Amino acid sequence: MASLKQGEFVGSLDCGTTSVRFIIFDRYANIVAQSQAEFPQYYPNPGWHEHDPNEIQNVSERCIAEACRHLENNGWAKESVKVIGSSKAFVCHIVPAIQNPISNLGITNQRETAVAWHRMTGKPLCRAIVWTDSRTRNTVVHYERVLGETGLEVEQGHFKKGEEGASALRDITGLKLSTYFSAIKLRWMIDNDPEVKTAHAEDNLLFGTVESWVVYNLTGGPNGGIHVGDVTNASRTLLMNLRTLQWDDRMLKFFDFRPSILPKLVSSSEVYGHIARGPLKGIPIGGLIGDQQGALVGNKCLKAGEAKCTYGTGAFLLFCTGGEIIQSSNGLLSTVAYQPGCGTAPVYALEGSGKQLRDSMGFIKSANEINDLARSIPDTGGVYFVTAFSGLLAPYWDPAAAGLLIGLSSYTTPAHIARAAIEANAFQTRAILECMKLDSKTDLKHLKVDGGMTNGDACMEILADFGGFDVVRPEMRESTALGSALLAGAAIRLFGWDLSKPETLTEVNVNGSKEFTPHLSPTQRDKAWIGWQRAVERSKGWEEGITA
Repeated sequence: MASLKQGEFVGSLDCGTTSVRFIIFDRYANIVAQSQAEFPQYYPNPGWHEHDPNEIQNVSERCIAEACRHLENNGWAKESVKVIGSSKAFVCHIVPAIQNPISNLGITNQRETAVAWHRMTGKPLCRAIVWTDSRTRNTVVHYERVLGETGLEVEQGHFKKGEEGASALRDITGLKLSTYFSAIKLRWMIDNDPEVKTAHAEDNLLFGTVESWVVYNLTGGPNGGIHVGDVTNASRTLLMNLRTLQWDDRMLKFFDFRPSILPKLVSSSEVYGHIARGPLKGIPIGGLIGDQQGALVGNKCLKAGEAKCTYGTGAFLLFCTGGEIIQSSNGLLSTVAYQPGCGTAPVYALEGSGKQLRDSMGFIKSANEINDLARSIPDTGGVYFVTAFSGLLAPYWDPAAAGLLIGLSSYTTPAHIARAAIEANAFQTRAILECMKLDSKTDLKHLKVDGGMTNGDACMEILADFGGFDVVRPEMRESTALGSALLAGAAIRLFGWDLSKPETLTEVNVNGSKEFTPHLSPTQRDKAWIGWQRAVERSKGWEEGITA
């Protein structure tokens, strides 16, 4: 067998909502090798969405192993991977060969999904509650009542109640009480799962978002694994102080959590530990970031005023605000975009998000099919589709809203419904951007996009038309994975990458992009926008019986 070539690569483990992929990049963001696999989804009750943490781990192991095999089949030694960045990563078991060209590893992950495991055994105590899960609506109502009647203790013996309390909570965390965020999910676990409740009472509970669980396992699990969480994921829990980047005692007291259950907070780019076994044994883990922040970094939106939107399981729009925390007055969230190293100043963002049409509904067989159907007709024939499958997120924030398909008639065809689903993404994006413009006093001229739905030209044309802005789609659209890879590489100054110096990334992902410009008249755009707003109003408040 011919000897394998040596190189320098960075690996990224991207653990999304429905699948895991492991991608190996070179210095230019060319994909050298990759592997992707789906994992099971569980919907045991209406509004519930669960994952088995062990199943995600097994799939992740297979992806890493398979990508390493592809790397060697392409003539490269797997020792060329020098570092790994990730949102979620797991150990894989294949026989190591020569010194690894993979320098480092980064991890990027679905964010708010909550994982609880046992401190002594390292085993999950229950299935993870996924970010889309809405079972906790009554938990939210309960804490809204607590906030209104008792208040949030902002100083010793001093409580802020009602709107003052809600404002204080937003000031600390950047967030609002919602089924979306991890603390609410963890509180439900403790209140409703006996094993989690006992582990918390006995101080045997470890909690984390997905990147925390993965790094714990990669670095040894119960046999010396580290319990860390990065600040971007922590900023989605309702427990971290946006300014100090530390867990906030006031929020822990509000939700009645032991501080010992929480991971140590770390930056988005530093060496946290090393992989304990498998084909990448000894490789440092150097990048951790939530998936949407990862896409912001991967699109190189590193300066205030730059924005991206990822169209995957949902539509997630992040607007970089630089070193400034902008508290939205229009329903958006303040979040940590990334922290480029230990002890460095963080970069912040405004965020808004919405849900998309789910494959499980069976309306379409593939993304190509919806693209072709939408392109076959000039408009929706008056049909609107509000995809509020787990309530409405930003900027509307109505957990009782329900999905709505309205405007149907005997004229309506599957093509009209397909186009309405795509237009819904455009309207959601516009709603968020309108709020961002008000909050940031900045009028966005173009929007960088990535995610599976951006593969269709019709989707991008509709987005530009109904959004009223230019849409820029890069040729290489694995932006989330690239973001964690950039952070991992920067942790060891691989290729000279330094996120505080964007000029060091000028050679990254420069293979070109395609731009889509609006062609719809302002009159047509505004008429459609008014119709969308009417449809949203009709979707609100549908679910009954949400009580404390």
